[in-house]
Amino acid sequence: MSETQNILWIHSGRVIDPANNRDESADLYAVDGILVDALSDAQKAAARKVDATGQVVAPGLVDIHVHFRDPGQTHKESIQSGSEAAAAGGYTSVVCMPNTNPVCDNAGTIQRIVDTVRRSAVIRVYTTGCLTIGMNGEQLAPTGQLKEAGIVAVTDDGKCVQSNEIMRRAVEYAHMFDLPVMDHCQDASLTEGAVMNEGEWSLKLGLRGWPKAAEDIIVARNVILAELTGAHIHMQHVSSAASVDILRRAIARGIRVSGEASPHHIEFTDACLEDYDTLYKMNPPLRTEADREALIEGLCDGTLACIATDHAPHSPTEKDQEFDYAPFGIIGLENALASTLETLYHSKRCSLSQVIALMTHKGAELCKLNAGTLSAGAPADICILDPDEAWTVDPEKFFSRSRNCPWSGRSLRGRVKGTYVAGRQVFDGNAITV
Repeated sequence: MSETQNILWIHSGRVIDPANNRDESADLYAVDGILVDALSDAQKAAARKVDATGQVVAPGLVDIHVHFRDPGQTHKESIQSGSEAAAAGGYTSVVCMPNTNPVCDNAGTIQRIVDTVRRSAVIRVYTTGCLTIGMNGEQLAPTGQLKEAGIVAVTDDGKCVQSNEIMRRAVEYAHMFDLPVMDHCQDASLTEGAVMNEGEWSLKLGLRGWPKAAEDIIVARNVILAELTGAHIHMQHVSSAASVDILRRAIARGIRVSGEASPHHIEFTDACLEDYDTLYKMNPPLRTEADREALIEGLCDGTLACIATDHAPHSPTEKDQEFDYAPFGIIGLENALASTLETLYHSKRCSLSQVIALMTHKGAELCKLNAGTLSAGAPADICILDPDEAWTVDPEKFFSRSRNCPWSGRSLRGRVKGTYVAGRQVFDGNAITV
């Protein structure tokens, strides 16, 4: 045995690995950052031994939709702070959106982010490239160059390509380079000046309503384009019951489309805005109870592929404005596991294995990431959690640089006890350890 081997032995935990239909009391082993089936006696003697009695040992969580604001707005979040927040939430792999400053529409910006990740990130951070130059929806970005620079998907997230012709060409090029297209589904002609869901509460509050049809129309458009081109189009932060139904029917027909739901859309509704609290202002907006139920049903029956946080940091001064002027978005990485467990598992809507699947291998598969599984030979990216431990959300203690969290003060069940990347502990349940 090499004296330099880094050996990890997690023992006596409940190992849940949905990708392999595994749920059993077992030990988990890793050598030099790679999971293995067993250790020799000599390796066991040299291993770092972690007692996971009474806890769940799962693959490191995967989030395919985060905003780290780096480069350009690092006062809100940086690669380092965002990756630390993710580690504290049990995440070992995240995919960053390209609406940075400058946006990720060229290989130089991608390389800059890759270099920053290499220097500063405590977990695996992947990047996406823009669909169009400047995210303006008018001219295609150089998809091939972006792929060579290391992106894992293309998207104009934060904006939606309004031209069907441009979107068709963008999808065709992405398909040529075997890249999934992620789309923020919003018909801008229907949402100008809108700040919350169009319905009973927008009328009561006197705020400009955002119709669900603005999402549904684009989801339907993308289904048609996916069928036409054979490309994979992924719908980001689905919020509408009709959109879930459109996706369900398309998937049944074998069309290559998928969708995600965010923790806030499956827990909160537009009624939460009754006090004009900007912490509940997000894009797409919180919808009705019927929509919330449809999202949960879509997650449980597989129509929606995964949970993604849409972690969107903003400074306190930006959020502390009149509702119309405050920016859209909230943070969510550090409480996403607990809030999702509350909504899906503790409510008995989904099993624990189903929730872990939605937060690990299902998202990883969409972006072809080598993540989300505890298979032998896979990277030793691990999350140890107690699904029942209660804690109170206090954004002032978060590792994120921003505090725009609507769960502030809430008691949630589900606590991350340890996060490991390549067999190395990066979070011990309280502090970042690297």
